[in-house]
Amino acid sequence: MQLLISDGNKLALSSLPENIQADLATELGEIRLVDRATVNAVAEEFAEILASIGLSAPGGASAALAALSEHISPALARKLQAQLDAQKGRDPWPRIAGLEMEQLLPIFEAESMEVGAIVLSKLTVERAAEVLGALPGERARRITFAVSQTETATPDAIARIGEALIDEYCQTTVTAFEKPPVDRIGAILNSSPASTRDDLLNGLEGSDAELAKSVRKAIFTFADIPLRMQPTDIPAALRSIDPEDLNTAIAYAQGEGGELNDSAEHVLANISQRMAGQMREDAAEMGKVSAKVGEAAMNKVTAAIRALADAGTIKLRSPDDEEQDDAA
Repeated sequence: MQLLISDGNKLALSSLPENIQADLATELGEIRLVDRATVNAVAEEFAEILASIGLSAPGGASAALAALSEHISPALARKLQAQLDAQKGRDPWPRIAGLEMEQLLPIFEAESMEVGAIVLSKLTVERAAEVLGALPGERARRITFAVSQTETATPDAIARIGEALIDEYCQTTVTAFEKPPVDRIGAILNSSPASTRDDLLNGLEGSDAELAKSVRKAIFTFADIPLRMQPTDIPAALRSIDPEDLNTAIAYAQGEGGELNDSAEHVLANISQRMAGQMREDAAEMGKVSAKVGEAAMNKVTAAIRALADAGTIKLRSPDDEEQDDAA
């Protein structure tokens, strides 16, 4: 460690458990003069150990869970996180510092200025500046001043405050379902016949207008394509859709007219003229498409588009964006 420090390297020793940091400080304090042969021998042994490492893990349960979170089911990830949250004696500050902004701000808004100052001091400089910029000016100034009062805070006190904040703001709720109710209802209605979907939404309007509004936002149907899809995403999206399903959906939409025909024309207008012409010919050859067959094809088209959006390949506009555009 002394060799690396003397060469100007910055070591991330703060990520080690405090007892190991203390042991390192004690050992370093006992070193006096070391002959060159010993230094060279230690350096060679250290280099051999590094060269023999073929794989490294994230280190620590929290880091391992963060690395696995995208590869395991959300329900299991929440359960494991809840188990970690329940453990005492763990350093709470990496978890707090890793919170999203919308999770961090309530801490600064609800807790005392002194606690806010301690949390602010535990964040990176960039993150702390972001937090202060998001707070009302007076509160941001008072918390900033309170930072000057934290000089005598003891490690034990800081740890207790961190554990209390974890208990209050970071507890993970384990639920039986991976998605919230509105998303589940929306997914079901996405695949339902239009008559069923409209009937259920009209029923929800009467019993719970807010829920109905949220469900409408969670729904993405064939008629939503012009408003919620970027024109530049349409060619890429069509490549993931079975041509027969796409042609059937286009044929049915053109036969129905109205919003469905507008969506079909929007799709055809944003692909090559040659491809659009071929699709028009294929749709015309199909003749009249029944509602059952046509709606099933449209559901397959929108399901493929939603899968691309969920994977991050394309981005769907939010219904809120549509409302803002209309207001403008």
